[in-house]
Amino acid sequence: MEYNIDKNRHSKFILVQLPEETDDKALKAGYKNICEIGEERIRRAGKKIQDELKAKQPDLFDNENGQPLDTGFRVFRIDSSNMKDVYFAPKDLDPKQLDLFADNVKEDRTELDLLYGCMVDWGLQLSLPLSTETKDGVTVYTVNDGDLVACFGKPITDDVVKAMASKAPLRILFRDSCFEKDEQKINIYERFKQLCNWNDDEALNKIRVI
Repeated sequence: MEYNIDKNRHSKFILVQLPEETDDKALKAGYKNICEIGEERIRRAGKKIQDELKAKQPDLFDNENGQPLDTGFRVFRIDSSNMKDVYFAPKDLDPKQLDLFADNVKEDRTELDLLYGCMVDWGLQLSLPLSTETKDGVTVYTVNDGDLVACFGKPITDDVVKAMASKAPLRILFRDSCFEKDEQKINIYERFKQLCNWNDDEALNKIRVI
């Protein structure tokens, strides 16, 4: 971060740590593993650099953004797939078990888990800008001004579809549980075709339901 100030650069870095357990002293301070200590050190370093820069050049902080230096960071963990493993062939399933697979996403996964998991699948950089907005009670995620637009809540109303289409998206992502019936998925595809002026192939290639 100091290098970026001195050289007027926008260099990025990746820090990889194993979540090794901490000693009793760090545990009492609230840090369960060294990854949590690493996060806090980066936060403190960012604040220290911001304070020093503000003391030297206060005019830089007088603009509407208020922060000329980006000291933010994101934390990711390596984990198994977000999707459940289904080991049974359809013919081997008891009808009573069918509801178990109504939602094929693991129960402990968040919307951000799903979003970033698909970004990895699509080869999108995990450092791309992310913005969110709430429409009709659900959250719409927009990556890099439309490289990917996603929604995992329900219901997916027409206003939600319009909000997503307004981003001129290159890719669209939904969760299967957003839809109660297959007819709703079909209607969504048709609506995006109208709003984004896509043909059938474009809609099929750009819209993904997990």
